[in-house]
Amino acid sequence: MGQPENRGDRLPPGQRLQRGWPVTHYGPVPRFRPERWEFRVFGATADGDKHCWNHEDFSALPYHTVVADLHCVTKFSMMDVEWGGVPAAEILRLAPPADGVTHVMIWAEYGYSANVRMADFAADTTLFATHRDGELLTAEHGFPVRLVVPGLYAWKGPKWVRGVEYMTADRRGFWEERGYHNVGDPWQEQRYSYQESPQDGPEP
Repeated sequence: MGQPENRGDRLPPGQRLQRGWPVTHYGPVPRFRPERWEFRVFGATADGDKHCWNHEDFSALPYHTVVADLHCVTKFSMMDVEWGGVPAAEILRLAPPADGVTHVMIWAEYGYSANVRMADFAADTTLFATHRDGELLTAEHGFPVRLVVPGLYAWKGPKWVRGVEYMTADRRGFWEERGYHNVGDPWQEQRYSYQESPQDGPEP
């Protein structure tokens, strides 16, 4: 489905337009140590191996830009943001998932996690962002890498990402275990777990 032409038509229910970029996150801002940084893909990979990139190698992966809106569950929306970084599709190409993988868990600093359906993760607009509007992300906004999943609320795109786990069954991430909706579609206003239908969450 294409983007509506009118910005008002592109604003999900309950959201408001935001000027500027508020800093929102849980916990402290991690200190970046390039010599220790590693991006990992693990879990149900096609070859059964773990795939790793250090910061220099990850930074050398193909760079793409995506212009996309960002919708925060706290009800602000930023429109027409230019994100730059490594497409999720490139990670899937370099480290293919095994047959039967239905979800990924995105892992970030301090053990933070967010589960995402494979269809959302594999979308053309999903990006491991290193830049915004041509400038490197600041530490407060997720440097060196944050995930951007434009079709979902922003908490599904963690800051300070360190890896991706391929999963053959869904399980809840950090905020999903604390009462947030398991899917997080802003157009359906899927904010909290009490709104879930049986098919939205992992099997009990």
